[in-house]
Amino acid sequence: MCCGVWITAIAATIQLIAAIGKGRVGLVGWTRCDSPNGMTAAPPLIAFAHVGKSFDGGRGATPVVAVNDVSLDVAAGELLAIVGGSGSGKTTLLRLANRLIEADSGSITIDGEDVRKIDPIPLRRRIGYVFQSGGLFPHMSVADNIGITPRLLGLSAAEIASRVDELLDLVRLDRTQHRDRLPHELSGGQRQRVGVARALAARPRIVLMDEPFGALDPLTRDALGDDFRDLHRKLGLTTIMITHDMTEAILLADRIAVMRGGKLLAQGTPAELSSSDDPYVGELLRTPRRQAERLNVLLPRDGAA
Repeated sequence: MCCGVWITAIAATIQLIAAIGKGRVGLVGWTRCDSPNGMTAAPPLIAFAHVGKSFDGGRGATPVVAVNDVSLDVAAGELLAIVGGSGSGKTTLLRLANRLIEADSGSITIDGEDVRKIDPIPLRRRIGYVFQSGGLFPHMSVADNIGITPRLLGLSAAEIASRVDELLDLVRLDRTQHRDRLPHELSGGQRQRVGVARALAARPRIVLMDEPFGALDPLTRDALGDDFRDLHRKLGLTTIMITHDMTEAILLADRIAVMRGGKLLAQGTPAELSSSDDPYVGELLRTPRRQAERLNVLLPRDGAA
């Protein structure tokens, strides 16, 4: 990964960690519905209403519209994937949810509260964030990376050590082999598992994931995606995952939202998206179908798998 991307990820991590402050956060015990349709009856846990965001184009240029009048609800216990190409506005929308950046218009509510009326510190205590690169502090061990948020929350050394071990078990990393390693001593998949563990350290209800598996090899990506889906169910999380990969979205998410040019084009289950008349949505759905058809032709059914 290039230095610029690494520095951006670390800077964003520092911004999130620094905003946590002190206090304790408890895990709310609620059960995830088995059906996305069952989840829609209750008020949404996260709601974007006519949200807009633009950035300065520089040197007198026209402002760049990143998010254009987006309205989107996320139910408690849901795993929503937001899919789109580069520049679609999907990552900007994600960062608006925990006020890493501020919306220009519209409103965003979490559990019925407008995020603009919530201090960023308690807001971010309720939200875990997973970066594509992991965003780990390179000079800190695995245990220290995972334990940084509990430490800021005022937990004792014994409580932090116990929480770190619990999280290492949760993300399937051997305690004795990994807790004292530095990030550069880990594989890409291991770093991402540590990133997930750190995001879960304060027992959040909500997890935001910015292309968390995109930089991993296919086998690691597939395994880690399945493992996170299991964690999502086990812990009763509400997750928004950003991805450019429609196949990944179909396999992992309860619902999918498609963005392009800052606008929300469509949202729903894969079956519901299939009925969309938007050409871009149709093309996104045709891609995994073409891949599956090609694999069926190229891979013999009596092969090693």
